[in-house]
Amino acid sequence: MSSEVIQRESLSTVSVRRRFSAHVAWTLAVRILMAVNSVAASIIVARWLGADGLGKLSVLNVTTAMAVQTGSLGLPSSSVYFIAQDNRRLAPVAINSFTFALVAGGLLALSVYIAALQQPGLFGTVSPSLVSLAAISIPFQLISLLGLNIFLALGRIGRFNLLELMGQTFIPINAVLVLLVLRSGLWTLVALNTAANVALSILIVFSVAGYAAEQGDGARRVRPDLSLFKSMLGYGLKFHVAALAGIIIFRADLLIVNHFRGAGEAGVYAVASQVSLMLMLLPGVIATLLFPRIASGQDLKGQTICRVARHTAFVMLLVCALVAPLSFTLPLFYGAGFADVAVQLLILLPGVYLVSIESVMVQHFNAAGLPRAIPLFWVATLVVNLALTLALVPALGARGAGLASTLSYAMIFALVAYYFRKRTGQPLSEALLLRGYEVRELFAAARPVARRHEKSIEEAGNRS
Repeated sequence: MSSEVIQRESLSTVSVRRRFSAHVAWTLAVRILMAVNSVAASIIVARWLGADGLGKLSVLNVTTAMAVQTGSLGLPSSSVYFIAQDNRRLAPVAINSFTFALVAGGLLALSVYIAALQQPGLFGTVSPSLVSLAAISIPFQLISLLGLNIFLALGRIGRFNLLELMGQTFIPINAVLVLLVLRSGLWTLVALNTAANVALSILIVFSVAGYAAEQGDGARRVRPDLSLFKSMLGYGLKFHVAALAGIIIFRADLLIVNHFRGAGEAGVYAVASQVSLMLMLLPGVIATLLFPRIASGQDLKGQTICRVARHTAFVMLLVCALVAPLSFTLPLFYGAGFADVAVQLLILLPGVYLVSIESVMVQHFNAAGLPRAIPLFWVATLVVNLALTLALVPALGARGAGLASTLSYAMIFALVAYYFRKRTGQPLSEALLLRGYEVRELFAAARPVARRHEKSIEEAGNRS
């Protein structure tokens, strides 16, 4: 009898792992498509508007993204945490989230508008009218962010991916329509991107409302739950400190390069930064899907995290090794003005590898209520990052920004890895090094894919 129970538990574990792997594969495929859309749009903008135009567009995108992250107060992660623990909280969490997004997002948009008028130098050569136009999208981007995380918490990965991909698909379509078809400029492109953000947020709100109605939650009071909101805010603010520090570390260096070195060099660094963020797609997807899974279960010893982290470390090592020589082909796509992008990306790669592993390991603490040490680690890393960036960029330009980022990524990895070992008792080798049988499993899983690929090539040759 005990052997039957063990066998059932083993089969259940395998099923859970396969389902998680399928969700990772599906979400990664969507993120890759989104990355392709983003790269295609940036190439079009770079070719038609030059490095200066791409730099201005990147500054606008970073400004709105940082405003959204600043104003979210950690509620996206808080929504996942509370709904993952109890699905009956869906309706009140959604109402709280969307109400907050409208109010906080509107205030943030107004703040950016005032900053553009009063301190235009903050945005370099980007005109106040362009900044103000882009700021309109801030509350709607915040609504979309919160809504997508609700679907993530519910395990509706398909709908989460579909809506996210839909929003990203507008980016290259708008670039083609504005620059190639209409022969217009940056102002029209920003206006169309803003309109797309508004449309997507409305669709997401109706999708969440429809799902709440399916669950029978639509009959509840359609008004904010202040008691629940306080709990959400309590958890969210702890998470927000780390998330905000992270977004500043990942994105603010572009604004500093733009300030000290101009939109042209910022445009080149935007490409290197964009590629580095693309490389983090896999660990980002894994972390995104792992968080609600760990939050709804128990992994006190961090065994699940270790297993996922060492697979991530192995794959990211291969990815970074492959990308290093390919980085020298980037100027062929973007143009001669982007000649330095390869060097900038090579500087970023070691940090990308380390922070990718960190993003998986930290989910152990996010799911455990987020101990105070994690936000403090991020604040300390942020202080070091800003000091390094401000010291290096005036002299070394975008290369200095890349070096500051890599050193900062290494610092946050070291802090989280040390704390993970201290809290779980797991040696770092458990989270970093694949076991021999795991390597064999990976290659065994890859063989059927390779055979199908070879067979398709043979069939194509026979038909020709």
